[in-house]
Amino acid sequence: MKLTVLLFSIISFSMCNSSKDSTQEFSSAHSLDTTQLNEAFEQYKEKELYHRRFKHQTIEALLKTHAQKNVLTVTQIGNSVQGRSINEVTFGTGDKKVMLWSQMHGDEPTATMALFDLFNFLEGENDEFQAVRDLLKEKLELHFIPMLNPDGAEIYNRRNAQSIDLNRDGRKRQTIEGKLLRDRAEAVKPQYGFNLHDQNIYYNVPETKNPVTISLLAPAFNEERDVNDVRGGAMKIIVGMNRILQQYVPDAVAKYDDTFSPRGFGDNFQMLGASTVLIESGGLKGDPEKQEIRRLNFAIILNALIEIAEGSYQKYDAEDYNAIPFNASQLHDVVIRNVEIGSDSIPLRTDVGIRRSEFTINTDYFVRGRIEDLGDMEDNYGYDEVDGTGLKLIVAKVSPQIVDSAQNLTIDQSLDLLRKGFMAVKVKQVGPSKENKLHQLPLLFFTQNQFFPTTEITLGGTANFFLGDESGQLKYAIVNGYVIDLSKKDKAIWKNVVF
Repeated sequence: MKLTVLLFSIISFSMCNSSKDSTQEFSSAHSLDTTQLNEAFEQYKEKELYHRRFKHQTIEALLKTHAQKNVLTVTQIGNSVQGRSINEVTFGTGDKKVMLWSQMHGDEPTATMALFDLFNFLEGENDEFQAVRDLLKEKLELHFIPMLNPDGAEIYNRRNAQSIDLNRDGRKRQTIEGKLLRDRAEAVKPQYGFNLHDQNIYYNVPETKNPVTISLLAPAFNEERDVNDVRGGAMKIIVGMNRILQQYVPDAVAKYDDTFSPRGFGDNFQMLGASTVLIESGGLKGDPEKQEIRRLNFAIILNALIEIAEGSYQKYDAEDYNAIPFNASQLHDVVIRNVEIGSDSIPLRTDVGIRRSEFTINTDYFVRGRIEDLGDMEDNYGYDEVDGTGLKLIVAKVSPQIVDSAQNLTIDQSLDLLRKGFMAVKVKQVGPSKENKLHQLPLLFFTQNQFFPTTEITLGGTANFFLGDESGQLKYAIVNGYVIDLSKKDKAIWKNVVF
């Protein structure tokens, strides 16, 4: 009799599947819209994390504070090569086990910030989000490892202290940190995994100049990139994430390369039976410290956890995952189009691509711009683009003024010097520490070293020059790879250094 009832129930459910709208099958009683997600983020954003180059000591201090509140359980699960603690944060007593790990690459910190925002959220009480917390606590068992590679984070470096890429150690687990992550996975046996990374800012959505702000992936578990229930579940979770993201950053989402990587942790978690989602934080113009992208991480991770807890992610069609395009790589910081860069004897009118490299000094950084590409760049894009038609290179001059330090000049004074054709200023001293060399002015400062302006555009060469018309009227300054429209009062932040 019981068997008969069970079979009838299954048949009835199948019939309902064919006749009901899929959104009704797995309704969400706790879903948050973007307004509510924004409210949660602003209320629980971790104020101690406000730039990308925070160190292990900041994370450790925050974890000690969280441990004292007795809502989250904080456990040291090991040490890095250089002896820094690696910690796991747990929450919830449910049957569905979820592992989330961030910063296995030390210079990929965006999701770490978002996890600490989520920790604050989980510790909240008696507000409009209490039902969500209760749901997550009852249905999920969450395991977070918020900084797997503290040694890399200390110097803002991708690899660990032994120069090993931890995300290529998923198979052999030769590193302390890689073995630790795999050991925790085997102990926890999660049904779901979140592999949290940053990708470079030069990926774009194919056929557009839109930077990929968030890239997603359900990693393959075999060479054939087959789809089983485990990987299919990850695809459905991603469809739900993309639904939220399109409301924040329309047409700025793509998929990461899904080539099977037997060394990769995401691929290995998928093989272990955990529906695993890769989140890559990319680029967003005007967000150099990725604080808005941090907001997006918070929103999509929280939303995904709610949908996992309810099972409501099952309402999505995994085929919609395939509609998300793969990353293209056609972006530069600056593209100058159709500009004259030849000589009087051999003219050349072409396109110029510029990229800026970052150099870390403690918790700050500076950049150096270089010529990344020359030639036909019609299929490439820039965060900033300049129409160089009718313009040519004009060599920058050194100001006759000598200042005590970069702090003696304001932005307005700096822009005034640029409009007069002066790009470099000599300073008498920069102070005792490396930090004193940093400044945020659109000029090149130098001390004893001689300033060498860009006299010709060459591949790999510097990007310090003016663009002007045939009469010599200056239109744009290209300072260390930043483009400055001299007709405007630019309020951008430049990250420069005294040479």
